[in-house]
Amino acid sequence: MNNKIIRVLLLAEGFYLFAGGLLGPIWAVYVEEIGGDILDASGAFGAFMLTAALVTYILGRIEDRNRYKAKFVVLGYLMGAAGFTGYLFVTNSLTLFGVQAILGITVAVKDPAYDGLYSKFAKKHLTLAWGEWEAMDYLTAGLSAIIGGLIANYFGFRFLFYLMIAFSILGLIMSFSLLHIRRLQKS
Repeated sequence: MNNKIIRVLLLAEGFYLFAGGLLGPIWAVYVEEIGGDILDASGAFGAFMLTAALVTYILGRIEDRNRYKAKFVVLGYLMGAAGFTGYLFVTNSLTLFGVQAILGITVAVKDPAYDGLYSKFAKKHLTLAWGEWEAMDYLTAGLSAIIGGLIANYFGFRFLFYLMIAFSILGLIMSFSLLHIRRLQKS
């Protein structure tokens, strides 16, 4: 697609998904390293999902009436970088639950507005655009899974978290350009 907005959205989301994907497949190993067990791993993941579900439902209604969706997208990426930074301060299962709740709120802020913008600016080739998004999602998930495992194995989780923060900041930086694209000022 030759649409600058779609390219920016794909790149920003690609960096963000890559950041999260670095930890995804080795999640249980990390939870065990901080002293948690299988119930902590599932509970923390559940905290993320349930928070995301509840807040997405509420914010989706608000964001649908708001004309400045790009601002919600940028705020979501900013919150994501903060959430990934929170992993540096996790010392036990309780603090992990807090970080997961922050990340759940993050996707609730970002995703409805993101999906609205993406669909709006891809409307001429909607299936192609969402196909490109899905391909990017699978590509980043596959690469980040392999790379995350290698990094955690050879350099530890702390270094992995720094990389997650760096990639999420790259997504945030990419998203800033959304605030300067004229067509988005009233979207």
